[in-house]
Amino acid sequence: MGDRSSIEWTEATWNPTTGCDRITPGCDNCYALTLSRRLKAMGAAKYQNDGDPRTSGPGFGVALHPGALDVPSQWKTPRMVFVNSMSDLFHAKVPLDFVRQVFQVIAATPQHTYQMLTKRSLRLRRIAEQLDWPPNLWMGVSVENADQLGRVDDLRQVPAAVRFLSCEPLLGPLTGLDLDGIGWVIVGGESGSGHRSVLEEWIIEIRDLCTADDVPFFFKQWGGRTPKSGGRELAGETWDQMPKKIHSAAS
Repeated sequence: MGDRSSIEWTEATWNPTTGCDRITPGCDNCYALTLSRRLKAMGAAKYQNDGDPRTSGPGFGVALHPGALDVPSQWKTPRMVFVNSMSDLFHAKVPLDFVRQVFQVIAATPQHTYQMLTKRSLRLRRIAEQLDWPPNLWMGVSVENADQLGRVDDLRQVPAAVRFLSCEPLLGPLTGLDLDGIGWVIVGGESGSGHRSVLEEWIIEIRDLCTADDVPFFFKQWGGRTPKSGGRELAGETWDQMPKKIHSAAS
């Protein structure tokens, strides 16, 4: 089943696939990788598939879960749903046909709004035309430093109702960021025992760019040893803006 989420910008999580691989510096302290090891040890059925020990390891091999496809239809109350908090739907090991099935579930449950993130923006762009994009799906890419700004260009080619950026963990300045075609930006520092620090000036630069371009800005956390340890205020304010155009079954 899906789970109620503690993530500030969503309400529930739904994982029709699980597992992933490290491909970028933002993956180095992946919370999902750590959690998958714990779930494997607890005997959770979804996390018994081991991945490459060099890039993922115990419990984090990519696995498809067709039995999870009917979960959203069982939720009667409309909710904001983060798709694949424990995976990346655009991983090369996820067949195009299964990606289509996930999109079909999203289209068939218009009472919910779905948020999906990927670091594999090249595959996203390449197969976007082979997918039917429902109006209740927001598509985002992770952008942790300036080396990943190309993902934003890929995202711009995708016909999603809302395109958004997750700059978390923010590991460096995003000087040169172009928000043309982008409808939302989330920024956050890294949490956990090995967290890397975020500088306020990096966040302020992104916030000011969002303000100038009238793009909703959401500051999730400063980060630290625990997700809540650094707080959420930026220069004395809490920034929790959401996209103005939020899909509903009536729209």
